[in-house]
Amino acid sequence: MQTETNHTTESSDANPAAVAELPFLKVLIGLIRAEDSYGAWERKTDLDLLKEFVVTKEERRALPIIGDPDPEITHRVEQFYRAVGQRIEQRTGLMASPTLNLSHEGFGRLFITVGKLVALSKTLRDVHRFGFDTLKALADEGEKNVDKAVANIEEFPQVANA
Repeated sequence: MQTETNHTTESSDANPAAVAELPFLKVLIGLIRAEDSYGAWERKTDLDLLKEFVVTKEERRALPIIGDPDPEITHRVEQFYRAVGQRIEQRTGLMASPTLNLSHEGFGRLFITVGKLVALSKTLRDVHRFGFDTLKALADEGEKNVDKAVANIEEFPQVANA
């Protein structure tokens, strides 16, 4: 099993170009661009593609406590966890398969399996409020999930390789 160290640096959004170079965000940008089969986003910068993931605390407070997520938000959640899965693959060399099950009310579960191992399991709530305060927070949360999954894979390698 190959492993890669976590290259998250102490960048801040004061230098957005440096933040966009963080490994997790590079993967997320690649996934977003891969979905652009008609070239509609060719002229958008990487930062423009990522800004939809930034939802400040004030913006979150303005959202109702109970609400149904629209398809764009659900798609963003899927993109985030697909990027987590791809980073797991980069760091371990093993195929990671995200499975997301969301209700129309924005509650659900996420599983990322590697072999026969559930490498990551999360309960999702209030998906209509999904977002991060900064791009750095987005990258950090993504890598935190990757780190948890990689730790589980390293703890149970026979199950992950099954």
